Amino acid sequence: MEVAVSALRAELKTWIEKARAGDEVIITDRGVPVARLTGIAAADLVQGLVRDGLLTPAQAQRPVHEEPEPVAAAPAAVGGAGVGARAAVSGLVRRIRR
Repeated sequence: MEVAVSALRAELKTWIEKARAGDEVIITDRGVPVARLTGIAAADLVQGLVRDGLLTPAQAQRPVHEEPEPVAAAPAAVGGAGVGARAAVSGLVRRIRR
């Protein structure tokens, strides 16, 4: 599609949206083509995939991750690690698995 420079100036946002949607806009000056306006494919990759039906937008918000409360370390039992050390390790394993 072609557009004159004067019309482009008057309705710039409309023509940019057409280029973003995938249309190629040829800009003319007194009927002579002088420039081409096209969208940048990499900038709107996700929108393009949604438009082509290859990607579906999320239907819900992602849950907010909450940090677990710190576990107070208990004194180590004789001959091994205390209950607090095991709890701290299990909390770390839980965070890694998420």
